[in-house]
Amino acid sequence: VQKEREPHVYLSKEEVKEKIQSYNSSVTDKLKMTLNANGIYTGFIKVQMELCRPITVQSSQSQGMCAHSNNETAFYLPDGCVNTLHISSTNTVREVIEALLRKFFVADNPAKFALYKRCHKEDQVYTCKLSDREHPLYLRLVAGPRTEMLSFVLREHETGEVMWEAFSIPELQNFLRILDKEENEQLQILKKRYAAYRDKLEEALGGVWKPG
Repeated sequence: VQKEREPHVYLSKEEVKEKIQSYNSSVTDKLKMTLNANGIYTGFIKVQMELCRPITVQSSQSQGMCAHSNNETAFYLPDGCVNTLHISSTNTVREVIEALLRKFFVADNPAKFALYKRCHKEDQVYTCKLSDREHPLYLRLVAGPRTEMLSFVLREHETGEVMWEAFSIPELQNFLRILDKEENEQLQILKKRYAAYRDKLEEALGGVWKPG
């Protein structure tokens, strides 16, 4: 469910200090926030990776079965992978996306991805895409440390929003190879399944029509 973006409320240095103290008193995983003398604070956010399309990395850094092109490799990131980032209150959504891609050695254009916030309110889940200029650590501070109240998710842009011009020709060719491979695998699975059904039916018919 998409929910309109909540307005940013600017906090005074004293308000930030109080919120950080309250935040740290509720932390259970030791990932506390630190307020610096200049008013900038640092802390941690966890981002769940929910990527449907393959990502492109340098082949020397990649693992698993994948399709190759030159020195780059395209493969699917394991579903539900969670990454922890140490950031500051000045870091924007765009900078967080770029940092995540660097941690995974991803060569894809950051413009292909979007960061979402997921909130739980009144027994419903609201998901909202964040603008590039928003500050994730501020959202984490205001919501508190409980991820069931607020969590971050990295996704590709929706199909209608995909900037296809951001993909290189080798990347698109890699995607096509992976899709062809998956299509062939699914086709073989279906053929085996129906072959097994056919064998069972023929066996059953043989028993029914067996001459007495």
